[in-house]
Amino acid sequence: MDLKQQINRRRTFAIISHPDAGKTTLTEKLLLYGGAIQTAGSVKGKATAKHAVSDWMELEKQRGISITSSVMQFEYDGYCINILDTPGHQDFSEDTYRTLMAADSVVMVIDAAKGIEPQTRKLFKVTAMRNIPIFTFINKLDRDARDPFELLDQLEKEFGIGTYPVNWPIGSGVDFKGVFDRDRRQIMTFNDFHRGQDKLQAIECDITDTEKLDELIGEYSRRDLVDQIELLDGASFDFDLDQVRCGKLTPVFFGSALTNFGVEPFLENFLKMTTAPLARNTKEGEVIPESENFSAFVFKIQANMNKAHRDRMTFMRICSGKFERDKEYYHVQGKKSLRLSQPQQLMADNRQIVNEAYAGDIIGVFDPGIFSIGDTVCEAKHKVEFEGIPTFAPEHFAVIEHKDSLKRKQFVKGVEQIAQEGAIQIFHEPNTGMERVIVGVVGVLQFEVLEHRLKNEYNVDVIRTNMPYQFIRWIGNEGIDVAKLNLTSDTKWVQDFKGNNLLIFTSEWNINWALEKNDGLILEDFSKN
Repeated sequence: MDLKQQINRRRTFAIISHPDAGKTTLTEKLLLYGGAIQTAGSVKGKATAKHAVSDWMELEKQRGISITSSVMQFEYDGYCINILDTPGHQDFSEDTYRTLMAADSVVMVIDAAKGIEPQTRKLFKVTAMRNIPIFTFINKLDRDARDPFELLDQLEKEFGIGTYPVNWPIGSGVDFKGVFDRDRRQIMTFNDFHRGQDKLQAIECDITDTEKLDELIGEYSRRDLVDQIELLDGASFDFDLDQVRCGKLTPVFFGSALTNFGVEPFLENFLKMTTAPLARNTKEGEVIPESENFSAFVFKIQANMNKAHRDRMTFMRICSGKFERDKEYYHVQGKKSLRLSQPQQLMADNRQIVNEAYAGDIIGVFDPGIFSIGDTVCEAKHKVEFEGIPTFAPEHFAVIEHKDSLKRKQFVKGVEQIAQEGAIQIFHEPNTGMERVIVGVVGVLQFEVLEHRLKNEYNVDVIRTNMPYQFIRWIGNEGIDVAKLNLTSDTKWVQDFKGNNLLIFTSEWNINWALEKNDGLILEDFSKN
């Protein structure tokens, strides 16, 4: 298989949702169909149940939520599929934002009973900014659900996007009979007895075959279905693949990930509709995936993924060409050539060494501390530099100190490594060291994760003192004497560990005060790495 064929069979997508909409469950069922796992875990099952295969951090298993993005690859029907499973919880949305930069399309999971929820709105906005394809899986039809027309209307009005239902639900909850495939004009019936363990076969049944329909789903459900399909066929958006691929029309699928119902039809349709790896923008122009010159960018860094390894992994999205193990590549930001040590593809905390990978693939490489989020790795003879990945300003701040002075080295190492991953941002007051670190986070639950990881991965107990600050701004003036600025008493001057000067504020009023009282002061959003 040549380079172009290998790249064209790649599909790389992220799965997003509000917490508890069933995103991780859907991910596992997709992996089951690809043969990547044999049994699905249960994120919120009994204590003896297996945990979700995409959740590797101990705290994730305890809390039953995804805290970091996971990367998984599997083969299905000739396709090589890369899934990026992202945190649903809003406190870890920054990790999701960065992960979306590595995806070519997005699967949005929505709870059929709750509809669009706050975190779904935020993630959709980030996705829409890039105009990438969005596929919607409306989940949990085995439970009582909202009217499907109402759900479509909500998608269209809130997101300003067209919808095309690929299938249509027949009832919900205890009255859930299955789905009607609009293209094939077939019915797939639901049998709760097997809880979705059996592979379901579609039953060919024309919508006008009253007798057969009554036998399959009952007269009442048949009448409802006929009326709804007639309304859909006459009033809904027409299917337009070009509109799908530019993010203007979302194909909608109804099903139940927990019971495995509708997952395989979704996967098969999705693979046909979504795109192969897309071109990427660099400072030198657009890079196409089929280029023979390898290039990739760093979108995630994670330390201590497995207690058995105790190392730091850097995740790269390959954007063009072919990656080869033991070949020398160029690190643009580090300005030096290197060999990527032990390139791996991962299934949660399970690792497999790879000898080659192609545009669209995600690889993990051992990182001795040289990479940062957004870095570019490429061919030395064909240097490119990808556009930076946005960094979101923290909204919560706290002072973190170690309890045991004998563990200062472990404390410094732990805080610095976790900060390099992008999970937290660290600052200090001028002329102070690492004894007293100011930590900034997007969501307060990140503080709990930081404390948990410092204790379990670095054996360090810490004292946290929350601070009242909510806003942070970078001082854009070079050479300014910050100590002489006229600031309110509750504004604090801090520095990051690159030496940049920043101000943290308790309110927007204080930001305006600083600008009004200091002529020529430039305050910028802390938005780029």
